[in-house]
Amino acid sequence: MLDTRLLREHPDRVRQAIAAKGSDCDLDAVIAADAAWRAKVSEVESQRARQKAANAEMAKLPKGTPEFLAKVQEMKAVSAQVKEGEIALGELEASARKLLLTVPNIPHESVPVAPDPSGNVTAATWGLPDGKPGPKAAHQIPHYEIPWFQQIVDFPRGVKVTGAGFPFYVGDGARFVRALLQFFLEEANKAGYVEVAPPVFVNAASATATGQLPDKEGQMYQTVEDSFYAVPTAEVPLTNFFRDEILEAKSLPVCRCAYTPCFRREAGSYGKDVRGLNRLHQFDKVELVKWVHPSTSYDELEKLRGDAERLLQKLELPYRVLLMCTGDLGFTQTKKYDLEVWAAGQQRWLEVSSCSNFEAFQARRAQIRYRDPETGKVEPVHTLNGSGLAIPRVLVALLENNLQPDGTVRVPAVLRPWFGKDSFGGV
Repeated sequence: MLDTRLLREHPDRVRQAIAAKGSDCDLDAVIAADAAWRAKVSEVESQRARQKAANAEMAKLPKGTPEFLAKVQEMKAVSAQVKEGEIALGELEASARKLLLTVPNIPHESVPVAPDPSGNVTAATWGLPDGKPGPKAAHQIPHYEIPWFQQIVDFPRGVKVTGAGFPFYVGDGARFVRALLQFFLEEANKAGYVEVAPPVFVNAASATATGQLPDKEGQMYQTVEDSFYAVPTAEVPLTNFFRDEILEAKSLPVCRCAYTPCFRREAGSYGKDVRGLNRLHQFDKVELVKWVHPSTSYDELEKLRGDAERLLQKLELPYRVLLMCTGDLGFTQTKKYDLEVWAAGQQRWLEVSSCSNFEAFQARRAQIRYRDPETGKVEPVHTLNGSGLAIPRVLVALLENNLQPDGTVRVPAVLRPWFGKDSFGGV
């Protein structure tokens, strides 16, 4: 969430951010709720001062005297007022916080201002002649049209067992997914990320801290009895690892990685864009998370982006990096890069990673702070995360880009130690 001082002192800046992100946040209601809460704080503090003064006066009076008994009655009345005021204060504080959670983060000044994805800017490309995809070879087809594809990814049985978007990976399909995960985690470890195996269900406080609630509640799977949420990404449990904690400045940056299955409803998606592995309700992903000093967070974002890019380079996958514009920036982010691989069979770009800076937005919600060694004060850290990487679309690109004329798929050299073969498939 934003610092309330920013809302009070620079409301126009916040309004610009709301408009740039296309949010429907009612900032006037947020500011009014904050003002009502602050006014009640002042009132209750005044009542508490009266209560303290009356208590001091009563202590000086002889017990049983008319003056003492009168002061007792006064104390009871003041105490009742304080109690009522504290109840009202709690209600106003909860209301103000609920409204504050609807205010999006403010885009960084380097983010392009545009209302929709057409305003995204290509920041870099790799593995493409002149930065553009080459002509499609005759044998390159969409992965879901490869004759043996359903032997390694079984959608019909996934539908039978669970529903659409929950496939089985079988044989070489399962081994290939495992090889990718092992490769991603080992590379993250080499880059300085400490591996964590987190829970795959989180409570509402965790989902609120990272911004999934209330913004993306409709996209999350939730248990009925416990009100736990299946993780849409390992970002949620990882970021909350340090919730309500104070880190020492010398420990920053802290870098962690985790593999989890991810669960998303992805409602409202139809057509060729969701065929095969293009969009699933359950998928595997390795996530990279950083807690950093505010002064270095944008340098750390570039490093994070580089860590994700190197994975694609080692997999020999052509890709581009998009700097997302304000209209295509998430609720919680100040700046975001999307990494998209080229899928030769479908002749389209597929997002495989988002690398984001949230500044103090998540940390303020989660109360993750660091202690300034010079002042001794505690301040919120900055949090960052990125996919390193998401499995399904990486698998799509590897199948479509490495499909050979004989119907087999070439396995990139970096995966062969984990997969055990240099090719698979064919009929």
